[in-house]
Amino acid sequence: MSALTFSSRKTMPATAGYAGAIITVLIWANWILATRHTAETQMGTIDLGLIRYGIPALVLSPVWLRTGLLPKGVPLKLLALMVCGSGALFFQLTTFAIHSTPAASAGILLGGSMPLATALIGVLLFRERPDITRWLGLGGIVAGVAILLARSLSSAEISWVSFTLLPLGALLWAGYTHAFRRSGLNAIQSSAIIAIWSFLIHVGLALIFGSSLASVPLPEIGLQVVSQGLLSGLAATLAYGLAVQALGGTQAAAFTAITPVLATFGGGLLLGEPLGMTEIAAAVVTGMGVALSTGVLSRK
Repeated sequence: MSALTFSSRKTMPATAGYAGAIITVLIWANWILATRHTAETQMGTIDLGLIRYGIPALVLSPVWLRTGLLPKGVPLKLLALMVCGSGALFFQLTTFAIHSTPAASAGILLGGSMPLATALIGVLLFRERPDITRWLGLGGIVAGVAILLARSLSSAEISWVSFTLLPLGALLWAGYTHAFRRSGLNAIQSSAIIAIWSFLIHVGLALIFGSSLASVPLPEIGLQVVSQGLLSGLAATLAYGLAVQALGGTQAAAFTAITPVLATFGGGLLLGEPLGMTEIAAAVVTGMGVALSTGVLSRK
């Protein structure tokens, strides 16, 4: 048995998984708000991607230098799913959409869709069998997204770009979740590999399309280094990896639906975005759905 496989199969207490999941959603809510903030600046999605993946690639360089860019024993298909699902492709799609989507709506469309997509992949491809409470929870998440969709269709406040790219991002993340679970890598190894590959991809994008980082004020870069690089790119990726190892992919992904509640109120309080009863209702219904879909109340 390879060292990579051995390290990923060490048992972890469920409490560590719950802690990792909670840390992840707190950071993701901050990430949505910080990304929405950059819509008012000259920073583009490529600039943010260089920061998002450059910081963890540097910090975790001893790890990916040891494992190599193509770790032995990890099928290329799984590696590609991981890099696309939580790396460069995921980041570019979701960041582009978040720039034109209110924080509350972005949280619901992305965070709410993640556990649903992960559960469906688990059921259809890996024959997972969620119990009734988890199905009810997933139904609550669907209801929260449906409330937001109904509001959008009646007011045309949210573009179809948001309704297309954010759920697509959620589907990519779901693919990453299941691929990581089966890759044989541990949380630190997977974070390092995803970071270095995604950073190299963004360097290529910067060479082709250009970057405005050199002209961005240092305080703004510092804010994004903390939010995108240290928190979202490094801490959240590690925390989510621990959650997947301890709880399993579907249950860990269910916690991401807490993100809409945090993003909704954060967008209203910190960014001054409109906070109506529709957004609050959608966030609360989605949050109740995640409480059930995590399996905490399940008999199993």
